[in-house]
Amino acid sequence: MKVRLLGIPVEDGAGRMGCEMGPSAYRTAGIVEAIAELGHEVEDLGNVARGPLPAVKPPYPHLRRLPEIAAWIGAVTEAAYEASDGALPVFLGGDHALAAGTVPGIARRAAEDGLPLFVLWLDAHTDFHTLDTTQSGNLHGTPVAYFTGADGFHDCYPPLAHPVPPGNVTMVGIRSVDPAERRALGGSGVTVHDMRALDEHGVGALVWRFLERVAAASGRLHVSLDVDFLDPSIAPGVGTTAPGGATFREAHLIMEMLHDSGLVSSIDLVELNPFLDERGRTATLMVDLLSSLMGRTVMDRPTRSFAA
Repeated sequence: MKVRLLGIPVEDGAGRMGCEMGPSAYRTAGIVEAIAELGHEVEDLGNVARGPLPAVKPPYPHLRRLPEIAAWIGAVTEAAYEASDGALPVFLGGDHALAAGTVPGIARRAAEDGLPLFVLWLDAHTDFHTLDTTQSGNLHGTPVAYFTGADGFHDCYPPLAHPVPPGNVTMVGIRSVDPAERRALGGSGVTVHDMRALDEHGVGALVWRFLERVAAASGRLHVSLDVDFLDPSIAPGVGTTAPGGATFREAHLIMEMLHDSGLVSSIDLVELNPFLDERGRTATLMVDLLSSLMGRTVMDRPTRSFAA
């Protein structure tokens, strides 16, 4: 398999500085070598540069760095589309605002190929705010609402050519949802599995049910993995920690199942803040998780593949 790495050093969407260093931390943690050791061809495309600032007027004064985020979205959308040509792109973040660019770029590629796009959102947060609902003004909390075509962006973000149907989005590991997001999600069609659902049903059953849906639709699958999906006891290098996250084994199980499915076409690794990490601990864990998704196993076992 050909894998392309693309760094997206955006930190304008987060409340704390440091995510800009995320792509470098992944490279230092050996991400290129880890993928190559599994027999894949790896091409590192370097980092995306932010585009020129658009002339957008924030509808509310508390929105933080809106022109910068709009510029990033435009640049990342185009770069993601290009990187997905004949390869599996891995997007190295950077805060989660980058998904407002990666997902539309991948959606364009899927649409041109006549295939539906599905998104597996692994995160403590739903990121389902719009410009109208965010109280913090931190725009890394808006990508899912944007790429599913929600109202409330006041033409400040780039026009969305290929919105992802909300019913094609499944969230796993959610444990921090604002009231406005909860109301919006209620009638959206997005599937939300919070941590109680994982406790009651097990992460394997929930993820497998979603993968069956993707396979039945002959869809492509984009995975967006936020560091704060993981419990902060094992992944401290993130600015928005939320206790009670996924365990080491739960996270690896998901990655192993994704590999077995043969459905993943692209992935985000986001919200790594090396300034808050402990001697590269979180960066190393995220590289290990990607390695599981790319095929690293302890023992060989029959693959239950959905791929044709």
